[in-house]
Amino acid sequence: MKVLVLCTGNSCRSQMGEAILREINPELEVVSAGTKIADRVHPLAVKAMAEIGVDISSFRPKMVDEFLKDGVDFLISVCGGAKDACPAFTGPVGTRLHIGFDDPAYAEGTEEEIFNVFRRVRDEIRRDFAKFNEEYILKKIKHGSFK
Repeated sequence: MKVLVLCTGNSCRSQMGEAILREINPELEVVSAGTKIADRVHPLAVKAMAEIGVDISSFRPKMVDEFLKDGVDFLISVCGGAKDACPAFTGPVGTRLHIGFDDPAYAEGTEEEIFNVFRRVRDEIRRDFAKFNEEYILKKIKHGSFK
């Protein structure tokens, strides 16, 4: 079962979401992408994930074009606030979901205050993706919708 986590820059939320969903359910094939990708994964996203024992230091932003022809079982858009316009995915999709989060890259304040936003968003992603796994993946497997 393939899941695409989609955002605009593919530097924070979608990268954290990809890694977290892989941790929650290693049976899934999880990728992330964006439409206007950043030049790197945000260093504070890497640091926030390292705090929970997940290494995304080797991750790279990927263009959604890499996944258009393959199709996915689930597309999860994670853009959240008014500053974000959720990108479109035109490839084959089984189920489209929007699970939005604030973009920590826009956080303002002291270094610690900004990092706390990354932590909060990471924890929200973990909570909401665990719920997604329970409500969509495990329930469909249990009812024989997926093998």
